[in-house]
Amino acid sequence: MAGFRIGRGRDNRTQQQPPQAPPPYGGGGGRGAPPYAQQQRPQWPHAGGGAQQGPYGEPEYFGDPYQQHPHQGGPQGDPYANNPGHTQAFSVNEDPYGHGATYQAGNTPAAPSGPRLHWKQLLSGMVLRPGPTFFQMRDYAVWGPAIVVTFLYGMLAIFGFDKAREETINATISTAIPYVLTTAVAFVIGGLILGAVTHTLARQLGGDGAWQPTVGLSMLIMSITDAPRLVFALFLGGENSLVQILGWATWLAAAALFTSMVSKSHDLPWPKALGASAIQLIALLSIIKLGTI
Repeated sequence: MAGFRIGRGRDNRTQQQPPQAPPPYGGGGGRGAPPYAQQQRPQWPHAGGGAQQGPYGEPEYFGDPYQQHPHQGGPQGDPYANNPGHTQAFSVNEDPYGHGATYQAGNTPAAPSGPRLHWKQLLSGMVLRPGPTFFQMRDYAVWGPAIVVTFLYGMLAIFGFDKAREETINATISTAIPYVLTTAVAFVIGGLILGAVTHTLARQLGGDGAWQPTVGLSMLIMSITDAPRLVFALFLGGENSLVQILGWATWLAAAALFTSMVSKSHDLPWPKALGASAIQLIALLSIIKLGTI
């Protein structure tokens, strides 16, 4: 009976001993690795700044999809839009990057600023409202009015020079008519060349206008602005004081119209527009106004 009690007491002592803690990982004895929750894994930085740890000890690389931050969220009340690990859906006609105005190469050019003006409205508009007229006609060629007006101006311009007028008046009709027609053709060709020079300079200075409207309008400006001087020169002669004063006044008016035309046709500021017209203005002053060439 005593041995039985001793045995039971030995059993009680064995069951009451506290369990021993396992040795730490990395010790000898060939023991296995500790459980997964006790392993030390690297903490990678989270997208929002810093690493987050999941419920089992591993880092949360994509964050908690059920946690909504106050500064996140889609435009239509989607709690998961723009969060890490989620994408935002867009409609077919919606542009998420703006209105598409940053790159428009290859698009069709803008429509003309207005309808083509009749030649009467064009000629009167160049004198009464030059700015809107030049802007409206910047996309239209005006070869018809330009050639006709310049040709008629060239036929009369010969009578503005004293020596040429005397020779023409004293010559026979068979001689005077070819002389007048040749001078008119020379004025048309000269207007074409000077207008092309003005257009080329405007493009070199950054203009974007077309060459046909620029050349045609420059021919019209050259002819119309010199008309008041030419009317008095037919009767008073080119050396008259009044004619000389009108010559300088109309030359300044031509400079203003050339500047306005080039500025509206090529989208240039007025200093560059005036610079593009400088060669044509100097040529007109030397050939027509002063008669030195």
